[in-house]
Amino acid sequence: MKEDSIERWVKKAIRGNVDAYGQLVELYKTYLYKMAWLYVRNEDLALDVVQESILKGFRQIKTLKKEKYFKTWMTRILINTAKDMMEQQRPVLQLEQVSEAAAESRNNVEEKMDLCDAIHRLPEQYQSVVILKYFNDMKLSEIAEILQIPEGSVSAYLFRAKQELRSIL
Repeated sequence: MKEDSIERWVKKAIRGNVDAYGQLVELYKTYLYKMAWLYVRNEDLALDVVQESILKGFRQIKTLKKEKYFKTWMTRILINTAKDMMEQQRPVLQLEQVSEAAAESRNNVEEKMDLCDAIHRLPEQYQSVVILKYFNDMKLSEIAEILQIPEGSVSAYLFRAKQELRSIL
């Protein structure tokens, strides 16, 4: 999809065109789901995060200042929504999570430890930069824009995250 046609859809969506917003959602739905899953690691919750993010985006589309940053803007909404939903989920331990944990404990822990588990052991700010950089192949400047932090902080977080991942793995 060409950038200029995406920007035209964004302009239409900002002016209130529901179909244009629907086209943008259709274009980015797989990206949004993958991003949500990387944060919450649960299929149903990831779908809820995407749905809530799409609704928030639709309600707030008029606040978007530059059309070319639509994906960045939606990513920021999605990350914040995922974090909020994870906070709401923390006190509740569901039965399926207990059975998954029991099944994992029966298996060899070294064999089951994978990169996603290691990433989720990192501090929250490190998780975000690792996911955006290595799972979404974003540039440092894009990550800085999404997380609203300086590029130098993004570089430092990536460096520290890699160090911690080495020790975890």
